[in-house]
Amino acid sequence: MRQLKYHEKKLLRKVSLYSWKGEDNIRVAKVMRRYHIQNREDYVAYSKICGMVTQLSAKLKTLKPDDAFRIAMTDQLLDKLHNMGIITTKKSLQKAEEITASAICRRRLPVVMVRMKMAETMMAAVTFVEQGQVRVGPNVVTDPAYLVTKGMEDFVTWVDSSKVRRALHKYNDKLDDFDLL
Repeated sequence: MRQLKYHEKKLLRKVSLYSWKGEDNIRVAKVMRRYHIQNREDYVAYSKICGMVTQLSAKLKTLKPDDAFRIAMTDQLLDKLHNMGIITTKKSLQKAEEITASAICRRRLPVVMVRMKMAETMMAAVTFVEQGQVRVGPNVVTDPAYLVTKGMEDFVTWVDSSKVRRALHKYNDKLDDFDLL
């Protein structure tokens, strides 16, 4: 390759070939790697949900502050987001406007499992979920993109026939002989 001329170097100084203005590939890749998201479509869906919530909260802000419809819809939106675990408090509409795709990613089943210390790493948690060793309530979940609400977080457990559950009970001296059947 030939040496670049002065004016070519000057032009290339202003352009980064790794990140483009229209694309957030580096940020998207970082979030996908952190939360071990396997399908880019999942991340795109999460960002679309964030956009819709932001758009809805912006439209609600245009209404009069003492409007009964605005108050009812704001309470409904904040309750829904708080029950999902996406926002921490139900104080203002500003919280709903600032949600990110990462906040939704934090409610994925493998992330909740790592936070609950059911798995050491995100990769191990995804493997457990894909193998069908985890259940949420009475339902066995095999999709790592499953979103766990705050209320269902307490019901994330191992499947009865899981080898991991058996090993944990054996370690804690709680293994029942009836379970071996």
